[in-house]
Amino acid sequence: MEFLMLGPLEAWHGGDRVQLGDQQQRFVLVVLLLHANRPVSTDRLTEIVWGGNQERRGLVRGYINKLRIAFRGAGDVAIETTPTGYLLRVDEDRIDTARFARLRAEAEAVRAEDPRRAVELLRVAVDLWRGRFLEDIDVDRVGGTEVMHPDDGYLDAVGDLAELELNAGDHRSARDRLRPVVRADPARQRHAELLMRALIAGGDRVGAVRVFHGTKAALAEEGVEPGTVLRKLVARAERGEPAGSLPSRPGGFTGREAELEVVEAVAATPGERRAVWVSGAPGVGKTGLAVEAAHRLRDRFPDGQLLVRLDGYTPNLAPVTVSDALTRLLVELGVPPEQVPASVNRKFTLYQTELYGTRTLVVLDNAHSPEQVRPLLPEAPGCLAVVTSRRVGEPDTGEQVRLAPLPAEDAFALFRTLVGPSRLRGRSADVTGVVKRCGHLPMPIRLAAALFRRHDRWPLEHLLRLLEESGPWRADTSDEDGTAAVRVSYLQLDEPQRELFRLFGHLPGPDLDVVGAAALAARDVTGVRAVLDDLHEVCLLEEVAPERYRMLDPLKEFAAAEPPPTSPTERADALLRLLDFYLVGLSGAVGTAYPFDRAHLPAVHRTSRVVPVFGDKHDATAWIAAERDNLVAAIRCAAGRDLPGHVWRLAVLTWRHFQTTSRFEDWVETVELAWQVVSAEPDEDHGRAHVLLRLATAYDRLGRLDDALGLATRALSAWERLDDAPGEASALCSIAISLMQLGRHAEAIERFGAALGKYERCGDRRGQAHALSMLGVLNEERGHLDLALRQHRAAVPVLREVDHVHGLAHALNNLGTVQQRLGLADEALVSHLEAYDLAAGLGDDCLAAYALNYTGNVHRSQGRLAEAAHHHERARVVAADVSNTDLRTRLYLDRAATAQAGGDRVGALRAYRAALDLATGAGNRGHGARAHRGAAQVLHALGQHTDAAGHWDAAEAEFAALGQPEADEVRAEHAALTCGCR
Repeated sequence: MEFLMLGPLEAWHGGDRVQLGDQQQRFVLVVLLLHANRPVSTDRLTEIVWGGNQERRGLVRGYINKLRIAFRGAGDVAIETTPTGYLLRVDEDRIDTARFARLRAEAEAVRAEDPRRAVELLRVAVDLWRGRFLEDIDVDRVGGTEVMHPDDGYLDAVGDLAELELNAGDHRSARDRLRPVVRADPARQRHAELLMRALIAGGDRVGAVRVFHGTKAALAEEGVEPGTVLRKLVARAERGEPAGSLPSRPGGFTGREAELEVVEAVAATPGERRAVWVSGAPGVGKTGLAVEAAHRLRDRFPDGQLLVRLDGYTPNLAPVTVSDALTRLLVELGVPPEQVPASVNRKFTLYQTELYGTRTLVVLDNAHSPEQVRPLLPEAPGCLAVVTSRRVGEPDTGEQVRLAPLPAEDAFALFRTLVGPSRLRGRSADVTGVVKRCGHLPMPIRLAAALFRRHDRWPLEHLLRLLEESGPWRADTSDEDGTAAVRVSYLQLDEPQRELFRLFGHLPGPDLDVVGAAALAARDVTGVRAVLDDLHEVCLLEEVAPERYRMLDPLKEFAAAEPPPTSPTERADALLRLLDFYLVGLSGAVGTAYPFDRAHLPAVHRTSRVVPVFGDKHDATAWIAAERDNLVAAIRCAAGRDLPGHVWRLAVLTWRHFQTTSRFEDWVETVELAWQVVSAEPDEDHGRAHVLLRLATAYDRLGRLDDALGLATRALSAWERLDDAPGEASALCSIAISLMQLGRHAEAIERFGAALGKYERCGDRRGQAHALSMLGVLNEERGHLDLALRQHRAAVPVLREVDHVHGLAHALNNLGTVQQRLGLADEALVSHLEAYDLAAGLGDDCLAAYALNYTGNVHRSQGRLAEAAHHHERARVVAADVSNTDLRTRLYLDRAATAQAGGDRVGALRAYRAALDLATGAGNRGHGARAHRGAAQVLHALGQHTDAAGHWDAAEAEFAALGQPEADEVRAEHAALTCGCR
């Protein structure tokens, strides 16, 4: 039998609720439960329940007998008569209060060692609560102040559970659990703090600020100020989470106090543009100085500390473009990748806007030239840039700091700090010799110290002798650049370590994970992990992320130039293995991340002995994002090594990722490179077809509609020659999309219809849904609303089935617009609200803004103008940084229509004119026609008939040219006028 007191008093047996009698009998039961497995005398029961009224003493036996009858069928509970009273014999775990206490205690015991288990236990404990403790019982009749209320324990458990969930990254569960608690008692600071953390983690900074003000008001009623944690949380909510991408502080940093003082002085000096340019030879410690300075200045720059590697002198890598550097900085600052503008000028503007009003430090590491750096320097007076480069900067790029080798005493101190003093006592002369052979440069000194620490049996003179005798290559070197330390470190490696060190010198990309390293070296993952760990231990590699390594530029130059390979083909064989790994891994990742694309993926013509494993979509997309720069570098490498099959397959496989993250430059560069390669290859017919199709899609997204149409038409011819139905269908859709945007609707419908037939014949469900949804859009434009409704309703369930979330959100928005036009307002709201939820889950502000805007249109159609305006404003705010001309034009058109419906003619005219400007610039005739019509109506209402006349004529002509039914409506509306509009 189960006894429940965490809420109304209940007892259950075998799935049935047990009748517990009248209120007096229930009081007696509660007293027994609160003293379970302990005797309670008749006098004590009388005292508790009836306040010691002895006339009621005789009722106790009767109620005990009634309870025994109620429990007769349960073998696990009994009320026993003892010499000292009555005892309720029951397993305490059958009482929810006792079970709650046990679960909390067990969770506390395992919290530190096994937080996941603690979460499981606390969730079970919290779920026991159905309401306030004994909410249907007068507690004064069962013990009054002597009863230990577990309500505070419940609140503590909710707080403990929410904190564990937040630590595990489950901010949604924590948020939903905390909201009712804070709503009921906003003065509970701990729960308010946890709820604000959950809201900030979920991106709801406005909600977090509201929680703070609610708690502040509740505390004010008690004469209490919000605590420090609450104040810091609201500051973070108002500013946003501080951006940060600094590596850890360099261990044992020594010296450079004068140079650090220069950086700190510039940071403390107001100015229009504040920057420090740190230059010096390879290995002199430029990056270490910049990172050390950034860490020391954290308090001065609380809004973020960023580091972007510009690869100015990185072997095998081209310097990062200004555009790509701006993209990386914007993403670091929290701008979603899909919202990063396409043009460099717009990126620059957004970057400076994001920095304005903040105190942010930006480290621009390994710059190639002032031209690369100037657009990246913050203009906001509260920000600072620290630039590192091998070359000296120019006066307009900031204060100049030229690093020379360390002074002898600082070099000595650095080696001593890194090694520890115990092995160096009495060896000052030898230490001096070691750091001299290292050129007094920090990087070689760190290598020598790491090697000495690893060989704990070496005397210091042995290390010095190795440095003095280092060879056998570049024997003419003076070692002023510290090469001796690198050479000696290399010579102490075993052969697998040497091989992997050499191969890192030829990496086409910036870094490599453990699995990729296994492919590069043709070894198993376990073995290569140990080799990488060894190289990391002696500072020949740095770990930039868990199990991901890169090599410092001076070391990479050494590894590529000096150590002789074991065979003439060592480098070529290794690079081919690595390219095979990227190709096979990318194919698997794309198939997992975008399963609806599998029918359109190119066949992989190579194999790899090791491949990454993806458990789900998240793993696959995370791998693609982590390897993105390596994949782009692999495409360039394959092009340079005459491997066309790798080039075009890698380029085609990455297109979806580049599309969804708006990395148009990488997309266009890689596909154009692939086209250069495959266009000259006689045996790459499939490659040409794939590349033409993806290049057409890229140009379409960039607004190059005529170019996109031409490429898609050539792609269709290529797929037709290959007799490939899925490829033909994709090319037909690509053609149709360009035609639709160019206003050639009849041709677009014909192409989408042909694509739909081909998708049906080859069983491509995703393709069928896409073609149906686009046909629905076109049929809506042409006024065939019933047909459009059927097409959208057919597309939506298919997209659910294939789990194409982006496509589903678009289709739901398209469905909602048709439903709204047919008067199905409630259904339209459901469609747009689901589209918004999907978009928010994806983090896609563009999709979310469309959904909010369309929701506003539904409200307007029902006369709810305030709601319509509210949703249009929300859409405008969400879309503020979205680079999408179609969206911006729609927002203006629909805000104008709502203002017009509300009688705000001036506001409506302003919005219609803005929409017309955008539509004209983009060549979107449909949007332009709607803007002309709206402007004509408003100007007529304002009495500006002469100005209105031209808009009436333009609207009618455009709608007629597009074959849309609005042409007849405009014609009739215009003809009915008798004013100067005629």
